[in-house]
Amino acid sequence: MFDKIKADLITAMKDKDKFKLDVIRMLKSAVQNETIAQKKDLTDDEVIAVIKREVKKRNSSIEEYTKYNKMDMVDNLKKEVEILSTYLPEELSDEALMKIIDEVIKEVNATSMKEMGTVIKNVSAKVGASADMSKVSKIVKEKLS
Repeated sequence: MFDKIKADLITAMKDKDKFKLDVIRMLKSAVQNETIAQKKDLTDDEVIAVIKREVKKRNSSIEEYTKYNKMDMVDNLKKEVEILSTYLPEELSDEALMKIIDEVIKEVNATSMKEMGTVIKNVSAKVGASADMSKVSKIVKEKLS
């Protein structure tokens, strides 16, 4: 995954696409910072987690800038999210996610909110980076309450 980021950085340089170049440089920097913090090379799932964190930051900034009617900033942030999203795996559909959550609830015999952590942990192991864990948490909470 990190190799793809580096290759895309070179491509953006060759294409003289300054905006995309800046976004990819920021992403590369964030991944390198995480590598330094963990003192080891990151796996693809860990790189994806960094990308998701960067997308989440931008989405919350979009909400804030929208409140204050700074539409030029919102447009730039949306473009950044679009570029970053190209590195994320395809997310599971809601139906597929519901099916996996139902299977895990049956597997662990979860009947109350006490087992929510166990259910989320097992769902996370099954879906990896292909699901938004905040969405998973919300669905599990609805099903167990």
